[in-house]
Amino acid sequence: MNRPQHVPVLLDEVLEYLNVRPGALTGGAPVGLAGHASAIARRLGGKGKLICFDRDPEAMVAAKVRLDEVAAELGDAMPKVVYVAKAFSEVASEVKPGSLDGLLADFGVSSLQLDDAARGFSFQADGPLDMRMNPQSEPSAEQVVNQFDERELADLIYEFGEERRSRRIARAIVRSRPILTTAQLAAVISAAARSMKHERIHPATRTFQALRIFVNRELQDLRDLLKAAPHLLKPGGRLVVISFHSLEDRIVKDALREGVKQGHYRPLTKKPVTASEEEIDRNPRSRSAKLRAAERV
Repeated sequence: MNRPQHVPVLLDEVLEYLNVRPGALTGGAPVGLAGHASAIARRLGGKGKLICFDRDPEAMVAAKVRLDEVAAELGDAMPKVVYVAKAFSEVASEVKPGSLDGLLADFGVSSLQLDDAARGFSFQADGPLDMRMNPQSEPSAEQVVNQFDERELADLIYEFGEERRSRRIARAIVRSRPILTTAQLAAVISAAARSMKHERIHPATRTFQALRIFVNRELQDLRDLLKAAPHLLKPGGRLVVISFHSLEDRIVKDALREGVKQGHYRPLTKKPVTASEEEIDRNPRSRSAKLRAAERV
């Protein structure tokens, strides 16, 4: 199979803040295309253990291929790798309390998902309206777009997309049903809410974000993971979180601040760490990445 090109964001910073040591037990959620996981595996060594979570079966297959290549290269120096086909919110059901030396949570949509038109995550190429990270889950984006009433759609687009023109967009969607493809939806949104002069993003960007977040319960999964993290990390264990939009970063910021207040964490980042101009040039998707980190007390 042709593996998509994947460049992990903030890789050096992730390794620095996770403080990966030989023999450690580290969790990664979701594992995606194993960009970060591959680098972590090289540092864990033969006595270490890496637990990889992902609910996307295609991503898990790609991750296994990549980590098998690393294993062939490292031989006995390869850590034990455990694959868990679950959402990152379910980490607590698979990991013993107080056992993790490090936990990486990277909430970006992977290249595999964005670049495959059949998955329906992006309007850059036409495909079915799906957006599910787990193809067995419901609802799909198509079901939401075609079955929710106008008010529900407007509220969803406003809450999860921070889209001020949500009511106008929802009205246009309802009037244009049935909407079955990403290109069709993008065209409906573009006609209803044209780009403002000061905006660099496509007019459909925020609505697509809102649908993806809702369909995959992304913010609730994030809250569940952050709630579980202090119970899973051992003293001195590190939590590193990479978010990609303000809704996620706000939740992470508040959770870490509350964890510090409760005596669970020592903060490692006063402000979010962002990509350098050099990294953004190499990997434009890193532009919106924000990393926050804390150490279990």
